[in-house]
Amino acid sequence: MQTYPYIYQYLPLVLQILVAIGMASGMVAASYFLGKHKRSRTKLSAYECGMDPVGDARGRFSVRFYMVAMLFILFDVEAVFMLPWAVIYRQLPSITGSRMFGFWEMFVYIGFVGVGLFYVWKKGILNWTNDRADL
Repeated sequence: MQTYPYIYQYLPLVLQILVAIGMASGMVAASYFLGKHKRSRTKLSAYECGMDPVGDARGRFSVRFYMVAMLFILFDVEAVFMLPWAVIYRQLPSITGSRMFGFWEMFVYIGFVGVGLFYVWKKGILNWTNDRADL
């Protein structure tokens, strides 16, 4: 049986990276050579959501916007923690020694996140219709 050096295990990864870089470069080059490049005043103007940019670019946002953004990050991170748990769920008895330990561990984790969601819901942060200024 022939053994290969350890570095050869990374050959598929290197090939995938090279193919991705090659495809991206090929698409950009094809667009450059095949596309029409006619400069006009309309094409060179600033475009923002289909509206003409008017006024100060540093508009103020409500605190609710930032609160919802932080909540999105919180629950996104929750999904990041749940995915590896779901992948190794069947192997948890051999890792922890108990069949139900992993289940109850995730149950407690989701409970903490649920309590946080209940608090946010009762605080009214997810309700965009009220005009409370004390947030």
